[in-house]
Amino acid sequence: MSGVSERIVQEARAWIGTPYRHQASCKGAGADCLGLLRGVWRDVYGAEPEAVPAYSADWSEPQGEERLWAAARRRLVAKAPNEAALGDVVLFRMREQGVAKHLGITSALGAAPKFIHAYSGHGVVESPFSEPWARRVVARFEFPKAGS
Repeated sequence: MSGVSERIVQEARAWIGTPYRHQASCKGAGADCLGLLRGVWRDVYGAEPEAVPAYSADWSEPQGEERLWAAARRRLVAKAPNEAALGDVVLFRMREQGVAKHLGITSALGAAPKFIHAYSGHGVVESPFSEPWARRVVARFEFPKAGS
């Protein structure tokens, strides 16, 4: 595991137990899935690369816009969905016809893969990367290398 990947997973694990709060990004106080990613970014890289506009729970769905995916493409490095590495950001489509609007950070590989995410009703948790989650993956990204 690279130094940056190690820091990403370590910081994501430090958020475990943070309650779920829509649009929040404050370790220990509240976060949604994007808030978790934003908090990890701040710890590893410093200031967030762009302001996040307010969004509703059904964000992008009425318009059918892939806003989260587009933002990930702007700030992260796209890779093949089957090229898993620790610290990767995984983007999920929760409903077949819906937009991709959930994400998590890969925290374990091998026989018992896991990922860390903020999940409504559960807060920030580390979950098994089970088949029901794996089949919802639509994209995988890595954090940029330092200086990128």
